[in-house]
Amino acid sequence: MTIEIAIYGAGGFARETAWLVEEISAVSGGYKVVCFIDDDKQNQGKELNGYPVVSLEEATDRFPDARVVGGVGSPHTRESIMLKAAAAGFGTTTLIHPRVERSKLIEIGEGAVICAGSILAVNVEIHRYVQINLDCTIGHDAKLGDFTSLAPGVHVSGWVITGKRVYIGTGAVITNGTKDKPLFIGDDAVIGAGAVVIGDVAEGVTVVGVPARPISHRKTSE
Repeated sequence: MTIEIAIYGAGGFARETAWLVEEISAVSGGYKVVCFIDDDKQNQGKELNGYPVVSLEEATDRFPDARVVGGVGSPHTRESIMLKAAAAGFGTTTLIHPRVERSKLIEIGEGAVICAGSILAVNVEIHRYVQINLDCTIGHDAKLGDFTSLAPGVHVSGWVITGKRVYIGTGAVITNGTKDKPLFIGDDAVIGAGAVVIGDVAEGVTVVGVPARPISHRKTSE
């Protein structure tokens, strides 16, 4: 049975997600992109890379059996749109590119998207709606919280734990913690592109640089 995929979002990562689905289908079949969903009325009714762009309401009418996958990089936006999709009655699915290397000792939550070239080591936990972009590595005993986003080329070392809605920018490196003291990145934290994180990052804090240092703090109630 072919699973229909509706990608919520119509930007760059949404288009990359459609490509990911095409790559999965070329190897093993079972998936077919049917549309992009966009809340922006100016984009609705158009085509994007050969697929229609529709509203959530139209997707409900035309593709009621589709699984919706989040195609937005922002953790907060992705959380919001996936809650809307669930409220509209849509389920989701997990997408893993055929060129992802992973051990058998991994837990992957619903709605996760894992892109080509990524490597996941042993005893890793990928929670719900996590997004792992191209060419990332996840070390042993790492845990990525719900809606965490990894931009391309991120390296997460062993014994690292992220909270929910963490964003880790392109090329960032998170150095390892230990079994007795994992390195922890709190909810809603942002790690800047190219940063090297060598210690815990508090909830809602943005860090940049080598080594990474705080530059701002997000109000988590926003």
